[in-house]
Amino acid sequence: MRLLAPLLLAAVLLGGCAGLGERDTAAGAGDGTGPMTFASGRDTTGYIQPLIDRWNQSHPTQRVTLLELPEAADEQRAQMVANLQARSDRYDILGLDVVWTAEFADAGWIVPLDRSMFPLDKFLPPVIDTATYRDKLYAVPYTSNAGLLYYRKDILDREHLKPPTTWAELRDQATRLGRKYKLGGYAGQFLPYEGLTVNFAEAVQSAGGQILSPDGTKVTLDLDKARTGLEFLTGGVREGWIPKEALAFKEEESRLAFQRGELLFARNWPHAYGPATRSPIGGKFAVTRLPGLDGPGSSTLGGNNLAISAYSKHQKSALEFIRYFTGLENERRVLTEGSFPPVWSELYDDPALIKQYPYLPVLKQSIMSARQRPASAKYDQVSLVISSAVSDALNFRKQADETVADLRQQLGEIIRTP
Repeated sequence: MRLLAPLLLAAVLLGGCAGLGERDTAAGAGDGTGPMTFASGRDTTGYIQPLIDRWNQSHPTQRVTLLELPEAADEQRAQMVANLQARSDRYDILGLDVVWTAEFADAGWIVPLDRSMFPLDKFLPPVIDTATYRDKLYAVPYTSNAGLLYYRKDILDREHLKPPTTWAELRDQATRLGRKYKLGGYAGQFLPYEGLTVNFAEAVQSAGGQILSPDGTKVTLDLDKARTGLEFLTGGVREGWIPKEALAFKEEESRLAFQRGELLFARNWPHAYGPATRSPIGGKFAVTRLPGLDGPGSSTLGGNNLAISAYSKHQKSALEFIRYFTGLENERRVLTEGSFPPVWSELYDDPALIKQYPYLPVLKQSIMSARQRPASAKYDQVSLVISSAVSDALNFRKQADETVADLRQQLGEIIRTP
């Protein structure tokens, strides 16, 4: 079997259009079943282990051990990449940020899956694209995400105003009401990291543009639209309705500032909703879609997918665990116990869940109109270049025109580099 193992692994990785599930595959001895390790980001709400416990109770010979990686996505990726580059079989199931699918698939670190093994027709359509690379399914959507605009409903109601749907309305309300109520106007995630890349991408998309082609092979950055999106952000800093301290914000800092009642508007992910209801502004806020240049804007699609390591010796068990873990009832628990957006479409239309989570209809609209980040195997480099360039503009080290021109050139160099 030791002699056959490399051949079996090659069959998994080079098996043409066939995916795992169409035949027995095992990157090692045995029949592909056995105990597994599930490597994922830190479970901050404690809901994952009970789901694993349910599996373990009924699958004593295929027990799953949760290996919690750091909370920061960059650190998670670094640990996974180190493991996979070493061809280690320590990780069986990988919890991947949606932007990693292309990179991991292109490197041969995860195996293609048989679409017929999963109820993909029940999922929100955009989330399936995040798990696909070159027309093959390499992961299974597990949670989704889209940016939302959090706003102080009590203040807007007092002023007889509706939440902004355009940048002009956001600018006007953030400026006037910020001064009147002594609040910061608007904040997102503006520290130079992946969050700033996301905020910039949303601004470009909401101005009608895009950064790369969907397959990540071409730079499609229209200079006028990119400049318009960037000037929405730099203008806010210059005019003061984006507080300067927001330039150091990541998700947590912007969440806490809004919860403390320091901001009128904030861009954040849905996970910030639950904590806000238990904060001093509980009952005083609501959420809506991100505004855009001429109407509702476009969010960036987030979330996590589950994939199987190409070096796992228990791929058959891993496949069955993923089918269990992404089933309807567990997806319901993803929302009710984990406070994360599920991928099953019908959960967003459930009246009982909407009563408990009033933001679900808005979140569904945001996900359906969101755009996937480019499916590029070089996404990590792309994100670093974008966040660095945009940070320079926000801190007025470069003008918007120069920033977007330089950015297009740098992105072209990355995409063209073998």
